[in-house]
Amino acid sequence: MQKLKFIPFSAGVMLFVLSAVTIYLSIQELSDIRPAGDYEDQGVYTFLPYDVQSVQVKNTSASSRDRRMHPTTTVYMVLYRDTSGAGYRWQERTPAPELGQKTVKAGQTVARRVLTIPSSRTYITVEPEQSAKSYTDGLKQKYSLCLGLSVAYILFYLAAWYVIRAKSNPRR
Repeated sequence: MQKLKFIPFSAGVMLFVLSAVTIYLSIQELSDIRPAGDYEDQGVYTFLPYDVQSVQVKNTSASSRDRRMHPTTTVYMVLYRDTSGAGYRWQERTPAPELGQKTVKAGQTVARRVLTIPSSRTYITVEPEQSAKSYTDGLKQKYSLCLGLSVAYILFYLAAWYVIRAKSNPRR
C-alpha cells in the first residue's frame, strides 16, 4: 500500500520540476522573440526541392544514458532554393532519405514568405499567409500558453500539498 502512495507523489514531483523548467524556458524564449518591426517582408517566393542531406543534430532522446553515449543524431533534410534566383534557401525535415528523394524527384514547388532581419543580415521563411506580426504573435501565444499551463500546475500542486498537509496535521 505504501508503494501505491509513493507513485502519485513521485509523478507529482516530476511534473513540478518539469513545470519549473518549462517556466524558465518559456520566459527565456519569450524574451528572445524579436519585435515584428525588426522583420522586413520580401514577399512570397516559390521554392523548388533540389537535394536531400543528412545533418547531425543534438540528441534530445529521453534517455540520459543514450544522450551521453550518442550526443548527436542524424536527421534528413530536404533542401529547397527559390526559383527566382534571389538566393533564398529553405530546408524541411523528412522522416527518411527515401521520402526526401521522392519529394525531390516529384519537383513539387512550395510557396514561402521571406522575412529578412536587416540588423543581423539573416532571413527566415514562414507560411505564405503569415506576416511578421502573425509570426511573432504565434510564437508569443505558444510560449505564453506553456508558461500559463506550467504556472497553473505549480499552483495546483502547492494547493494540493497544502490541503494534504492540513488534513494530516489537524490543529488542536
